[in-house]
Amino acid sequence: MAVCLRIPVFSRFNRGMRLLICLLSVLAAHPIFADEYRKLIIIGDSLTEGYGVTHDQAYPHLLQQKIDKLDKKWRVVNSGISGSTAASAPSRVTWILKQKPELILIALGANDGLRGAPVASIEENLAKAVAACKAAGVKTIVVGMKLPPNYGADYTRNFEGAFGRVANKAGVPLLPFLLEGVAGKGNLNQADGIHPNEKGHAIVAETVFKFVKGYL
Repeated sequence: MAVCLRIPVFSRFNRGMRLLICLLSVLAAHPIFADEYRKLIIIGDSLTEGYGVTHDQAYPHLLQQKIDKLDKKWRVVNSGISGSTAASAPSRVTWILKQKPELILIALGANDGLRGAPVASIEENLAKAVAACKAAGVKTIVVGMKLPPNYGADYTRNFEGAFGRVANKAGVPLLPFLLEGVAGKGNLNQADGIHPNEKGHAIVAETVFKFVKGYL
């Protein structure tokens, strides 16, 4: 039950304040004003942030639109930071967990691979991030990445396998490849050949949606 505080009525100002406090207490107590939405947070790099496209064209926003059509109360949070690497994953997860998400997608590692970082280090940091999510009781999905073939067969194979190894050891789902159907296609990417354009993001959103909808 909402309780109105008794404020001495000496002026119109005090009467107005009393009415305002009563109204605020009623609104706070009413269940329709509670946040009923669950949070799906995507921790990523520029691919998630939407480098080169508008916020509304990036795949997290498009994913939100698709989820809305299911009439499910989920809020997609775009936590993409350009240049972010797997090395940042443990600390970023620690911060993200304070937002009380119910589902986290970890889409990091692409920048590490492009820089030729040791695969063992990438795998270790992703594993730490996933472990922190599991310890907090948060559902987690690892998002796989791939590299262009010019990085060498051995490194490329080992890099791509790291995401599956992390997911398997932790017992969490693996979305095999974020850029499935987009990577390497000029008409779906920007001039740099790495970041999806508007059309590419639409495909990425569909890829992610088809995978995550069963976990919502």
